[in-house]
Amino acid sequence: MSGVGIPSRRYAGPRWGTFAPKKRALLVRGFAKGGLARSWDWLLILVAAGLTGLGALLIWAATEPGLRAAGLDPHTYLKKQALWGVLGLILMFVVASIDHRKYRRWTPAIYVASLLLLLAVLSPVGTTVNGAKAWIALPGGFQIEPSEFAKLGLILSTAYLLSRRKFDELNPETTGRPGMRDVFFAVLAAAPLILLVEREPALGVMLVLVVVLAVMIGISGIRLYWVGSLTVAAAAAIYAIARSHLLRNYQVTRLTSFLHPGNDLAGVGYNALQAKIAVGSGGMFGKGLFHGTFTGGNFVPSVQTDFIFTVAGEELGFVGCAVIVGLLGIVVFRAIRIAGRTDDLFGMLVAAGVATWFLFQSFVNVGMTIGIMPITGLPLPFVSYGGSAIFADMIAIGLLQSVRRHHSVFD
Repeated sequence: MSGVGIPSRRYAGPRWGTFAPKKRALLVRGFAKGGLARSWDWLLILVAAGLTGLGALLIWAATEPGLRAAGLDPHTYLKKQALWGVLGLILMFVVASIDHRKYRRWTPAIYVASLLLLLAVLSPVGTTVNGAKAWIALPGGFQIEPSEFAKLGLILSTAYLLSRRKFDELNPETTGRPGMRDVFFAVLAAAPLILLVEREPALGVMLVLVVVLAVMIGISGIRLYWVGSLTVAAAAAIYAIARSHLLRNYQVTRLTSFLHPGNDLAGVGYNALQAKIAVGSGGMFGKGLFHGTFTGGNFVPSVQTDFIFTVAGEELGFVGCAVIVGLLGIVVFRAIRIAGRTDDLFGMLVAAGVATWFLFQSFVNVGMTIGIMPITGLPLPFVSYGGSAIFADMIAIGLLQSVRRHHSVFD
């Protein structure tokens, strides 16, 4: 039979997409309901990125006149800071994509790595810059500052040691909070980091480490009478250090010169005075970018690093300074909010440690440019020039995002 009367139908193959994979694109899945990116605090990410971009602009404005006058590439610092900012954002997203409970398991290794980097600085591998042996030289003219990453090591190790006790529903008052043994081990673990940073010497970073450690212990849940006892012990230790002259003379001078800057105009007092004049000369709206006579004329030292806020004061005025302070305030507020909503002690302490770090460091940096805080060599988070600082800041933001993924069901 030839099949007369039966219509012929040619086989056209399977429909398009019949055997196509059902998995959606990674980016689409990330932003879908329940996706990883939906759990992140995007306001915090945008503010951190905005501060970094604004910082790169201020660094460019501060360094362009001097580089151009010297016949060098006027965009040198801008290119480096932009590169570090992009790499920092990538680091932030990588850190944010990992469950913060994994960081708890990795904390011992992270602590040891921080310690080894600080030891390497004090070895022949370390290099001296501006009187401090705080750097490790890398190929291509780059350098790494391990003390910036020591902040992360201290926060994670302190949170790890203070949250070791498991919560017991039958007896929460005795086992749900850290005891003095936990506090002792936290202080014992932090001591080598603090002492090695002091040996560089990096006085500003040492102060950050001490303040962050104290705040994390204070809010960890230990009993109030232990908090009082530790406060008295800390005050006694500070008094003993001052009496035993463990701090070098120039460090004491830097800590006290802001009280009477006119007494040391040939030294640290000069830096403080010039910074105040530069900030005050900007008025309400500033002189405009690239038009700063004090910051662009090299009257203010370390203008792209420690004194970057003076560039904002002179060239962007009070309004520009207020914007920067406001954005930093948002970062601190969002970090505190994450700490308050997390559902475990380790995550809460990590977020609180990061919030304390950014708050204290920002206050000291801004304060030393307007004469209310000592000059300690601390950069302004996200804004000052430096690859190590940007990387550490962005990793901290990534940790906040990682902690935020696990919040209390009652919030």
